Amino acid sequence: MKPDDELCLCFHVTLRKVQNFCRIEKPRRASQLSECGGAGTGCGWCRPFLQRIFDHQQKTDGEAMPAPEDYHRDRAAYLAAKKSQGKGES
Repeated sequence: MKPDDELCLCFHVTLRKVQNFCRIEKPRRASQLSECGGAGTGCGWCRPFLQRIFDHQQKTDGEAMPAPEDYHRDRAAYLAAKKSQGKGES
């Protein structure tokens, strides 16, 4: 299935829209995906696929990005190391 293909045929909700909803809203339950354009509330065909998307989001959610303070600290260390490497090459 391609990102712009309709996942929920009843309400014309695309796979991309559901994935973006998961990424931005971070639903805590698969049933909350119905807030994404009504996905899964029509005939019910797409519910197993919505569950798969939700499960994947739950599995990868904690791995995505570090906490903001860790990110800034690590970036500062990266820039300092890069600066010190540049001095030795001149």
